[in-house]
Amino acid sequence: MTIDVSVERVIPLPPEQVAEYAMDWRHDAEWTQGIRTAELTREADEGGFGAGAEVTRTAYFLGRRIDYVLRVAAYEPPRLLDMISVAGPMPMHVTYAFEPDVHGTRARIRVRGGEGGFYRLAAPLLARQVRSSLRKDLRDLEQRLIAR
Repeated sequence: MTIDVSVERVIPLPPEQVAEYAMDWRHDAEWTQGIRTAELTREADEGGFGAGAEVTRTAYFLGRRIDYVLRVAAYEPPRLLDMISVAGPMPMHVTYAFEPDVHGTRARIRVRGGEGGFYRLAAPLLARQVRSSLRKDLRDLEQRLIAR
């Protein structure tokens, strides 16, 4: 994949608390840069949110509206949420990971995507923008959780 960006931040709260909020699609627009709406558009086979569920997001990135659908590939709370795009302008793989840290929770977000064409040419700019957005996401996640 053309873009492969990973950021992490230690949040001074237990992993269960951080993951419960961050892995809940209903909070996506509250702490994730550019996301305006998120909607559960397909439930997991067992119902609700889990592996196989799909979340449709509307976001704005670099001034453009982007509508995309992420399918949950792995859901292992409070440790892992792994999602792969099944509809949208570019292939994307988003992974949220949470692990215990002596100071709370080491939260990590990894985004991979954008094969070929325009995305290959724009990869350095896109990677910088994605990295900046992900850093802000984790900062906003911490601030929102601390304020609760």
